[in-house]
Amino acid sequence: MKIKPLLDRVLLKPIQNQKTDLGIYVPKEATERSHIMKVIAIGDCVEINIGLGDCVIVSKYAGTEVIDDNEKLYVVNQYDILARLCEHSEAIANEPTKGESK
Repeated sequence: MKIKPLLDRVLLKPIQNQKTDLGIYVPKEATERSHIMKVIAIGDCVEINIGLGDCVIVSKYAGTEVIDDNEKLYVVNQYDILARLCEHSEAIANEPTKGESK
């Protein structure tokens, strides 16, 4: 399914750090929802300065969860995006998303 957010909404994919600093792998079910997400799609009326592939910080309870190809995504209002992470964006933007190849 292809999801295109409407108006001032943004489609985000949570970024899960599955490995701790000590090298221990943590299952997704044991972690709470990430506040750092990757921008997957942008609605036509979004006025903030973000682009596809940017990593952003969102409010804790922001958005509506949707499932696309067994992957959790979130549709959030542009005003629930609190900040853009410049350093993190470059590293994550280069990672392929599900269904993409490098």
